[in-house]
Amino acid sequence: MPAAPPPSRRTPAHPAPWRAALYRVIFEHDTRAGKAFDVALIAAIALSITAVCLESVPHINQQYGPALVAVEWAFTILFAIEYVLRLVAVRRPLHYALSFFGVVDLLAVVPTFAALFVPGAQELLVIRALRVLRVFRVLKMGEYLAEAGLLTAALSRARRKITVFVATVLTLVLIVGAMMHLIEGPANGFTSIPISVYWAIVTLTTVGYGDIAPKTPLGQLLASAVMITGYGIIAVPTGIVTAELVRGGATTPKDARKCPTCDADDHDVDASHCKYCGAPL
Repeated sequence: MPAAPPPSRRTPAHPAPWRAALYRVIFEHDTRAGKAFDVALIAAIALSITAVCLESVPHINQQYGPALVAVEWAFTILFAIEYVLRLVAVRRPLHYALSFFGVVDLLAVVPTFAALFVPGAQELLVIRALRVLRVFRVLKMGEYLAEAGLLTAALSRARRKITVFVATVLTLVLIVGAMMHLIEGPANGFTSIPISVYWAIVTLTTVGYGDIAPKTPLGQLLASAVMITGYGIIAVPTGIVTAELVRGGATTPKDARKCPTCDADDHDVDASHCKYCGAPL
């Protein structure tokens, strides 16, 4: 008796024709309709962000406030409808809703409704700018996507080194802050260890706001040592990431197509099936 075939992953049922057509328009970027949809979406995002920024200017808000609020609500309703259509078009709505762009798409409409309860929350609508990241796919800028993937991979490989580096820096500023609090004291503005740690961070990163400064010779000597140390410390994370970038090498060109089943992208340009779920592309 022949052996039974190995169990395979269940493939979702084929979507209705209208859902497949909707998916091609909203998620695919190789068709004329899909590209027109994304270009129109990017234009709407740019206009909505412009309206939010203009609303924050006092004299413009005083003169055109009601009109800008109406424009803001119009774009919010438009993006809410688009978000619902995206959920309808995909085979796995929850998977899309929890993805990066799914969360961003949801956050693009939430602030306007939140402003009904928290005044000023509508200014968070500038998060819509993250949606413009789709322009790299719309304009066929695949090489930029490949470079972004290379940078992301380098940061991922360097995460342990960066974690150790950040932990070391935090320990250093805690020690320096405690020492400066002991040396200078509340009389010179170092009223507590947290305030002194804030000063140490500002000084170590060479930002130097100048709102707090040591007055005693010993405090100034310690501050000088922290400043000099800061110049060397700044170069460390840059060197770590650069080394990982060099070690990473070149990446394989990727395609902008999305899998209609699992919504994954980052496929090879000559791929005919999704490398994650095996569905046809």
